[in-house]
Amino acid sequence: MEKYFVDLHVHIGRSSNGKEIKKATANNLTFENIAHDSLTKGINIIGVVDCISPYVLEDIDEMIERKELVELSEGGLKYREKQCIIPGAEIETHEKHGCSAHSLCFFSTLNKIKAFSTEMSKHMRDIRQSSLMSRLTGQGLFDIVDGLGGILIPAHAFTPHKSFYGNCCSSLHEIFNDRSFSKIFTVELGLSADTAMASHLSELDGKTFISNSDAHSIPKMGREYNIFEMENANYNEVLKTLKNEGGRRIAANYGLNPLLGKYHRTFCDVCNRVVEGTPPVLKCPVSDRHAVVVGVRDRLELIRDRDEPDIDSRPPYIYQVPLEFLPKVGPKTIEKLVDSFGSEMNVLHDVSFEELAKVVKEDIARNIVLAREGKLGIEVGGGGVYGKIEL
Repeated sequence: MEKYFVDLHVHIGRSSNGKEIKKATANNLTFENIAHDSLTKGINIIGVVDCISPYVLEDIDEMIERKELVELSEGGLKYREKQCIIPGAEIETHEKHGCSAHSLCFFSTLNKIKAFSTEMSKHMRDIRQSSLMSRLTGQGLFDIVDGLGGILIPAHAFTPHKSFYGNCCSSLHEIFNDRSFSKIFTVELGLSADTAMASHLSELDGKTFISNSDAHSIPKMGREYNIFEMENANYNEVLKTLKNEGGRRIAANYGLNPLLGKYHRTFCDVCNRVVEGTPPVLKCPVSDRHAVVVGVRDRLELIRDRDEPDIDSRPPYIYQVPLEFLPKVGPKTIEKLVDSFGSEMNVLHDVSFEELAKVVKEDIARNIVLAREGKLGIEVGGGGVYGKIEL
């Protein structure tokens, strides 16, 4: 088995001819730029989740015509003989009781993602304007994806605004029938939860966890990722890994310390601060009338059915602090480090202090190593605001 760096949640901001694909996403985040720049990050397999947009499908077809992309017989798209791209979509669904949730949907071939695009255009106001918003329920979306031979993964499953556990249900059984639940093999943790937190829910036993970047800009790609152990880089191998089949497995999840996540603890919109206290904190101590965003940690306290997480059979969840989170580390410093050591992954996890100090100032090199060892202080995040590193 070989090891592969995998990030299965990256968005597209614009098409190659400038058409907006997803709002609040960087203009230079095109399909081609994602492929090119993620190689610099050291990512071997990348899931691009806006591929049902007709504009993106046109870009993919053009890259195939130029022979920069090749469809693999085992599923997925090979980019310049170096990287596998898994085409997919992130879809928003709405339940009858008023909540909304996001799911990742992946398909093995270009024909299948095109068929999914055609079908989803029937359930969206205008797929060219937005390829995210649908009129479907979670179960309705699953039926379409499964019917086309794809897989559905609940996205950032615990975040407060657009996730199943975050604001739709206490159990996925409330959304999906038993057959569908059994065919959901994987759950995406999201930026404010880790393996230990999610493992307080017994219904997730047997389902793999993945940690992805949900990147809305090029620097965010690989902010969270996974190491897959499998034979080759293609869709079928990824699917076997997600199912833990044939000796394939997720060897490790790499992600932010949940304290750095945007929604880790409850946040008061009026006081503009994280509400301190033993979880679950569900209201602001200043006034019951203050609007709050309930944190992931606090929400899990409400819905968990275990006092202790069951993580014995889980791969390690390894905390990493992205270079951009560190004080005095800007784009030029990151570029210098990547040029010197090959990829951001190498810098974050492997390069020694002595080697780092030859390229950047000693205090920056020291902070990279301290972050690697989990020895930097963290100001907890909430309400859509990332936590901060405290030196």
